[in-house]
Amino acid sequence: MDAMQRFTDHIVRTTYTDLPPATRAATKTFILDTLGVCVAGATAPGVHDLLAVLRRWGGNAESTLFVFGDRLPAPWAALANSFTMHALEFDCVHDRAVLHPFTTALPTALAVAEAQGGVSGRTLLTAVTVGVDTSTRIGMSSRAPMTFFRPGVCGAFGAVAAACKVAGCDLDTTNQAMGLVYSQLCGTLQPHHEGVPVVSMQPGLNAKAAVIALALAQQGLTGPREVLEGHYGYFRLFEGAYDLTEALTTLGSTWEVERVAHKPFPSGRLTHGAIEAALTLRQQHQIQPQEIAEVVVEAPPLVTTLVGRVPTTRTPSAQFARLSIPIVLAHVFLKGEVFLPDFVGEALTDPQVHELARKIRVVRNAAVQDENAMVPLRLHVRLHRGQLYTCQVDTVLGSAAKPLRHEEHLRKFRRCWQHGGQHLPAGNAELLLDMVEHLEDVEDVSALCRLLVP
Repeated sequence: MDAMQRFTDHIVRTTYTDLPPATRAATKTFILDTLGVCVAGATAPGVHDLLAVLRRWGGNAESTLFVFGDRLPAPWAALANSFTMHALEFDCVHDRAVLHPFTTALPTALAVAEAQGGVSGRTLLTAVTVGVDTSTRIGMSSRAPMTFFRPGVCGAFGAVAAACKVAGCDLDTTNQAMGLVYSQLCGTLQPHHEGVPVVSMQPGLNAKAAVIALALAQQGLTGPREVLEGHYGYFRLFEGAYDLTEALTTLGSTWEVERVAHKPFPSGRLTHGAIEAALTLRQQHQIQPQEIAEVVVEAPPLVTTLVGRVPTTRTPSAQFARLSIPIVLAHVFLKGEVFLPDFVGEALTDPQVHELARKIRVVRNAAVQDENAMVPLRLHVRLHRGQLYTCQVDTVLGSAAKPLRHEEHLRKFRRCWQHGGQHLPAGNAELLLDMVEHLEDVEDVSALCRLLVP
């Protein structure tokens, strides 16, 4: 039996009452966080281009385009809403799985729920929880370096799990939908490497595929069954070495949503350890940017490969800048923080930022063999006067082991809303916050979607 059938059985059997209070609370936390980031993400490069295409195609007015208010076919809404959720690199992440599970599970679940109608908050909570559990367990089972874009290709399975749970699918339909989405998986690291906006669209393309897979499975179309471990299955083609033992052994007894991490900073998650270390040293030693002679970041291979990039132009794209430790740390040392305006307009070409970024380099820590690890990370700052300061990060801020305080979580949500939602009705942010907090009492989650439109 392919391991996917263990996951689909888990998806179909799980009910709201199976979820412990801490699991429900974590799902609510990150639903709110993701919706806040979605509002901010409506301002990101490429969003209006995508919407222009989707609006030109049109179709049945099934599901809402958040922040804008249009209604389009559910696959298009899932695509667009996922893109805005991920476009600013500010959405939550499962560090061990190296993927953004809510960016596929949540927009898919909401698009299907609106198209179907009458879906309760309890159903949405259950669907998103099992969706996150599915994608993260598959992702964290990889033992190979990432080559395909895991938040997309692996996130698709979580999106199907959430969609099928919302739709109330039986086991056979859920199995078929998993096979049908497998035939549509897409997403590589090349756009990530080049820093182009389509990298942030890749989870959305897989969310769209999940909605299509559900519809085809409900119609009776069949897909392959050996999705994960078959001769041409996911692990052989998209990952490489893998070990599902832990993921399957704890299935149903622990919930991976409780291990999802906030992103305190709007940059690639793999930059966050370096940001945290830089903020610590800057504050401890009152370091001024003009004093810095050199900054060296010793990092695991995943970090050096994906975000150790050195800017080769003084006009980088926003996506490239968010995924570059030298650029991100330059902002930190110059201002003591990094936030959304640092990746817009003149901030991208600021000569002070680029001058300081030239002094920052990222090197591989040869002692770290785990190809998917973010830590340990060491940051060394050498000043012109000769002082050398070092900070090591073993646990990254925002993770379950070092979580954001509740007030920090709410502050992030409100700052995101202020960034992209000033045209939305006054008071909707607080109404949304309250509705998510009491999501189990909501009769129809379409009411939640209505708070996200003008």
